[in-house]
Amino acid sequence: MQCSRCGRDSPPGSGPFCQYCGRYLAPLAWVAQPPPDPNPPLPRRPRFRYTGPPRYRDVPRWGFPAAPWQDEEQPERVPAIERARALAQVLVPLLWTLAAVATVGFAAEVLRYVLLLLSREDALPGGLVAFSDAAVAFGGWASVAAVLGCGVPAILWSLRMREAAAERSGTVPSRSVVAVVVGWLVPGLNLAVPGGVLAEIEHAGLDRPPAERPRPTRLLLCWWGAWGASVVLGVVVFLWTFRSGVQALADGVVLHALLNLLCAVTAVLTIRVVRYLEALVEPTRVVRREILVALR
Repeated sequence: MQCSRCGRDSPPGSGPFCQYCGRYLAPLAWVAQPPPDPNPPLPRRPRFRYTGPPRYRDVPRWGFPAAPWQDEEQPERVPAIERARALAQVLVPLLWTLAAVATVGFAAEVLRYVLLLLSREDALPGGLVAFSDAAVAFGGWASVAAVLGCGVPAILWSLRMREAAAERSGTVPSRSVVAVVVGWLVPGLNLAVPGGVLAEIEHAGLDRPPAERPRPTRLLLCWWGAWGASVVLGVVVFLWTFRSGVQALADGVVLHALLNLLCAVTAVLTIRVVRYLEALVEPTRVVRREILVALR
């Protein structure tokens, strides 16, 4: 066989390699093959025909536990004290706003009464009278708007605090939600029900026996008195507007000034009561202290 490299003939029996240059004498044929597919097709799963529910030779001894269905993705219930605290963050700024506009209304009514006294002897400047009328109108309508704005958060806050107090004491509230809402809104009932609800919250926050009669503290009694006086005086002022006459108008100015002043005081007392009751009903936190003990 002739070598393809050196061209010499190899004698028979010399083997598969050239004895002169050492090249492999057998002819080589290079065959190109495509690379393997990086994403081979997945094997097809055989489809089984449905033959009905499974059958057992004996009665199965396994099963699901006798418990109600529970959704694992259901969010946890927010405690009532957390919802009350969120409402307080809205209620307290509104109460400060009410106290501010009521104070402005009180100052405006005092200025009007002073102008009434001065007008008995001499004529008043038109600009001063216009400023007084504008201040009275602003103070009056702003106070009404602030009272209405504080009403809904205050009622909702009392309901949430009532639930939190019941959770703390492990009892059921003595009044229903409808009874509390009606007690806040209906004239006559709103003199007793709001104070009673807050007294029950305070009673539970102080960890007193549930069967014992609530005994409000001095702060709550002061708020209760201011709240009742403002409600009664508001009704009197509303009925006084139907009277006519110069003296009735002058007395109406005094009544409006007293009502604005009492409204501002009640708003400030309400802020103190809100913070006081939240601190009482707040769950007790266990404080752990580390004490360094010297080893001898």
